[in-house]
Amino acid sequence: MARAKLILDTRAKSKTANEGLFPIVVRVFHKRPRMIRLPYKTSKAGWDANNMTMKKSVSVNKDLDCDEINKALYEKLHSAKTLINKLGDTLNQITVDTLVDNIKKIWDDKLDSEVKKDLSNEITIAEWGNVLINRKLKSNKPATANWYKNAITAFEKFNNNSPVKFHQITVTFLTDFEIEHLSKGNSKNCISSYARAIRAIYNSAIKEDVFLPFKHPFSSYKIPSTTRTKKKALCKEKIIAIRNLKYEENSSLWHTRNYFLAMFNCRGMNLIDLAKLKFSDIKGNRIFYGRSKTNDPLSIRITAEFSEILKKYTQDKNSNDFIFPIGYDGSVEAFKKYRSDRRLVNKSLKIIAKDANIEEKITSYYIRHSWATIAKNMGISTEIISEGLGHQSIRTTEVYLKSFENIVLDEANDLIVG
Repeated sequence: MARAKLILDTRAKSKTANEGLFPIVVRVFHKRPRMIRLPYKTSKAGWDANNMTMKKSVSVNKDLDCDEINKALYEKLHSAKTLINKLGDTLNQITVDTLVDNIKKIWDDKLDSEVKKDLSNEITIAEWGNVLINRKLKSNKPATANWYKNAITAFEKFNNNSPVKFHQITVTFLTDFEIEHLSKGNSKNCISSYARAIRAIYNSAIKEDVFLPFKHPFSSYKIPSTTRTKKKALCKEKIIAIRNLKYEENSSLWHTRNYFLAMFNCRGMNLIDLAKLKFSDIKGNRIFYGRSKTNDPLSIRITAEFSEILKKYTQDKNSNDFIFPIGYDGSVEAFKKYRSDRRLVNKSLKIIAKDANIEEKITSYYIRHSWATIAKNMGISTEIISEGLGHQSIRTTEVYLKSFENIVLDEANDLIVG
């Protein structure tokens, strides 16, 4: 039976001339002995023959990392013994030299894998993340680009303000990141957002052969579940209170009130979609637009109230003109202005809420939730509400199995806003 053992080669011819040290070798015996020299050496006093390890206490080894060397020695011996066990009866058909060659090959293959791992591990999440960020910017998706950027910044800050390499992203790293943020009082929603962005970058690097993981950390690490924030919705009485407010025409409050009612009449349209509306989107008694979030096309019949609002904004407009002053073309360059306009709208909405004796400090997000909540309270089916909102996420679309004709949605909308 073949055997393998770690020994110190104390033959006179193996002793180094200057230092007087001996090499550590794997001694393989299969019918006859062979020695595979390893890149480590020590004195007779520095070698523990019984445990097949280098002694840390001996002065000749004091400048060496004996723990790492002993670990490497064990791995070499373990690989050799594993091969011998796997070969079994096949050993009877090969020579000791063939056995040694195959042991060396296993070591070389493992070394190659480690080298490949080290090379791929030099890639940082920022390097590949910036590629994705630039793609999103070119696709006019600055919000997603900003999401990636904020997550990368958060991870680098956690990493002592240093770049984070892909190989550093382990279950332990992610867990420590989560605990660090929780200890600072940050919400699980915030942590989840960062982790999901990094996971997206990580998966993209794998998909495009930029990085080859030895173990996918996100298969074991569970991203914190997001908690539902308090539902931001207004009852119909409060919508009517806002509808009854009067402001000086063309003032910022007058425009904001019109935006609010227009979005409500458009089945809870998002502010960014309202900002993108152009005169050409109006066709007959309908308005057509694509949701910025999903790119899905929606068609809405223009209600009586929305028609009155449009009359104030569509005079002397060309087909490519934006309907509302908050106009946004969806470009990266104009995104900063849109965000500034959005802040001003939300600031005005808080004043409007106060004027309407509404306690909630409302924002544009209230409109969408309000439309859905009012619809639900009126007994309109969840399926129609979902279709009306243009939901396309996996969680919601699993429930909604059929599409509804525009006439059904129009009738539901008339009930809600009328």
